[in-house]
Amino acid sequence: MLSLSHMLALVPTLVLTAVGGVAVPGSANVHSSQDPERPVRQPLPSQETIGALPPDGGEEFNRLVFEKSPYLLQHARNPVDWYPWSEEAFRAAKAQNKPIFLSIGYSTCHWCHVMEHESFEDEDVARLLNDGFICIKLDREERPDLDHVYMTVTQAMNQGSGGWPMTVIMTPDKKPFFAGTYFPKSGRYGRWGMTDLLPRITQAWDTQHDDLIRQADQVTAQLALFVKGVPGEKLDSTMLDAAYAGLARQFDPGKGGFNTAPKFPVPHNLRFLLRYHRRNGQAHALEMVETTLREMRKGGMWDHVGFGFHRYSTDREWFVPHFEKMLYDQALLTMAYLEAWQVTGHEGYAQTAREILTYVSRDLTAPGGGFYSAEDADSEGEEGLFYLWTEEQLADVLGEEDAKFAARWWGVTTEGNYHEEATGKATGQNILFLDQDLNERAVASGEDQAANGERIEDIRQRLFTAREPRIHPFKDDKILTDWNGLMIGAYAMAARVLDDAAYAQIAERAGDHLLNVLRADDGSLYKVARLGQAAGSGLLEDYAFACWGLLELFETSQELRFLQAAQELADHMLAEFQDTEVGGFFLSSASGEQLIVRPKESSDGAIPSGNSVATLALLRLGRLTGQVRYETAAAKSFEGLSGTITRAPAMHTQFLIGLDFALGPTKEVVVAGDPSDPKTQEALRRIHRPFVPSKVVILRPATGHQALTKVVPYVESQGVVGEGPTLYLCQDFACQAPTGDVQSVVETLMGVARSEEKTP
Repeated sequence: MLSLSHMLALVPTLVLTAVGGVAVPGSANVHSSQDPERPVRQPLPSQETIGALPPDGGEEFNRLVFEKSPYLLQHARNPVDWYPWSEEAFRAAKAQNKPIFLSIGYSTCHWCHVMEHESFEDEDVARLLNDGFICIKLDREERPDLDHVYMTVTQAMNQGSGGWPMTVIMTPDKKPFFAGTYFPKSGRYGRWGMTDLLPRITQAWDTQHDDLIRQADQVTAQLALFVKGVPGEKLDSTMLDAAYAGLARQFDPGKGGFNTAPKFPVPHNLRFLLRYHRRNGQAHALEMVETTLREMRKGGMWDHVGFGFHRYSTDREWFVPHFEKMLYDQALLTMAYLEAWQVTGHEGYAQTAREILTYVSRDLTAPGGGFYSAEDADSEGEEGLFYLWTEEQLADVLGEEDAKFAARWWGVTTEGNYHEEATGKATGQNILFLDQDLNERAVASGEDQAANGERIEDIRQRLFTAREPRIHPFKDDKILTDWNGLMIGAYAMAARVLDDAAYAQIAERAGDHLLNVLRADDGSLYKVARLGQAAGSGLLEDYAFACWGLLELFETSQELRFLQAAQELADHMLAEFQDTEVGGFFLSSASGEQLIVRPKESSDGAIPSGNSVATLALLRLGRLTGQVRYETAAAKSFEGLSGTITRAPAMHTQFLIGLDFALGPTKEVVVAGDPSDPKTQEALRRIHRPFVPSKVVILRPATGHQALTKVVPYVESQGVVGEGPTLYLCQDFACQAPTGDVQSVVETLMGVARSEEKTP
């Protein structure tokens, strides 16, 4: 497979020469010392305006006013003549013989706002764009397939660097020939500006047109090779060992996490390590997980007043965050903390999971039951302002004595611990953080841990009440199918593991919202919903993540409709996305829009890849229903991508979570009994409590089980024996005798997975 460095050699040299022979800047989704004045968020068009022409004589809008994406709507007032991604735009480019200027971002991206304020709201830049280009604005969260294709190009043309906003120049046939990230209006500090760059690209298009087209064709041809997965040898447990070794090399023993800075949570790494610890008894694997979870919870990455995790840390200490909050981070981190609690029994992990869900329920839950996407980093034009505190503000809210206690607790100082990016000077503002957790403080100082905990919780609530009237960060209120699948799974897991019926109700309501609003009449999925209207065709992640969430929801609620829905979505996913020749899944569907390439992604990023989630979902669905075809498809996925996984196992931890499940021993538990019987519910609680990620659980009602047996035929004969609930345990296709002894089943489930492995 062609490497990024080899692809870089294909960057059109004539374009680079035309713009001055410089490399395109790297990711702009990081902090910079040349930070321009930050824009103040403008309100979106009103709900009445969306989807209707602006009234005569009223405010002028471009075509984006008809879109549902908050990110696109933020640009609806720009003087740039924006198109959404549409055939209309490409027809216009062909008719006018203009290149496409494609700008990709998302609504809570700080540098996307900066570029809009500097350039897309500027009349001079807009004139250059409108005269020389057909301009398309794209929300990466609505079209991750397109984002993946053009991010691959951007990274290839920039020595592996990429980010958002992403800027891609391409032909009317969607073939790229130039790519970068953030560009200021005017050049500075060696960075090209829009007023320098755009005329040079326009000139190259006019004077070297045929060469540009030819080289764009070459880039596209090489891209098609790069985005395909590579088959290889069959995977076995040595891949788990290799991934563990890779993560151990990257691990920061002092502060947890992997690498130095910026530092991202990557919960699937942690969940993989928990499974590796269970399989091999490797203490260091668990140590890496616990250190990371503790240090993240103590640092500024955690919102100590309102709960929830910020996007990432700009430093290795988890201290200064990028302040946006993403739904997917909350979902995946909830799962990681829950599993850490299952493994260790440390209550702090369960409490953190509960607090994340408190934040999501309060701030990211829509009235209809779905979940909003994100909250911005900025408020009042300043990043993090909503979350920062001065010593004086603490005193005003808490009074002198409690303010001193809170300042000592959270590291608040008079000069402030939060510094200006440009000058490095203290601002008087403070990020709240803990240098020690409650237990560490109690041991070190002899303080009463329980009393301190009660006092700080009272202080936290008072600070939260005082913070609420502040201007809140912008909320991206679109409801994405894939991220909702993750959050449904997190609530369902929390309900099951923590035995909390309230979480189950939230998960069920969200599951019904997904199936009623985000699923079309023909059973296919939409990509997004906003203001009660769904739009966009679902992509691989939507089917895979929705299937994941529904399977979690079924095991928690034992409501058959969720298992049936998961099976229907899996069948559609196999029909529309599977690579039947090689194995694995394409990001885009066979019947959807034909892109310049049809990518197939296996490695994990901030969220797990659709391929990895689809593979594990199929494995679990096969064990739940007894239908071998699902496991066969999963095995073909492993085979079709094994070469890619082998080259970088630590970048495929979610895939290896699936491999761990496939290697087994997997366990199927059927609890036969009256669902309303407290003994039956107690048996389910005891089975759900331990960390046994290779198990699936089905409740087989003593009566009225006919509907279930149509979907899960093998439970037909697994009825109640005697008076109480009866448990049936099968392990790797071998079943034990039915028993009413719940404890013996739990002990068998908790046995370390060391049996002879098989190859998936």
